[in-house]
Amino acid sequence: MKSKNIIQIVLVSVFMLTISSFKSETKTASINQEEKTISTIFDGAEDYGYNFIFTNDDEDESTITFQNVNDDVLEAFDLKSEALVGTSMKVTYTVVIETEEDEDGFESETEILTITKLEQI
Repeated sequence: MKSKNIIQIVLVSVFMLTISSFKSETKTASINQEEKTISTIFDGAEDYGYNFIFTNDDEDESTITFQNVNDDVLEAFDLKSEALVGTSMKVTYTVVIETEEDEDGFESETEILTITKLEQI
């Protein structure tokens, strides 16, 4: 009798695992990375994020867009205001790489940048 119950439990477990692997929903995995800091010039806010201009290693200007900002940073700086555009700032941020898998098993990666600290320089 005990072996019959064990076999039933194993079969139900296998069935549940099989069913869960056939979900057509998008699966997301995140990889956290360390904090980084760069010197920038604030270039304004858009619907998709906050833009900052920085000088890369080749001495060329580039734009970096942050999709998220910590609440304490938003309390200290009104980044939606035009008053800060052109202000030099030191930005500390984190990068999270989200990997999404569609129902066909294809994966795509998206970098999500979040400002954790902001200082005027």
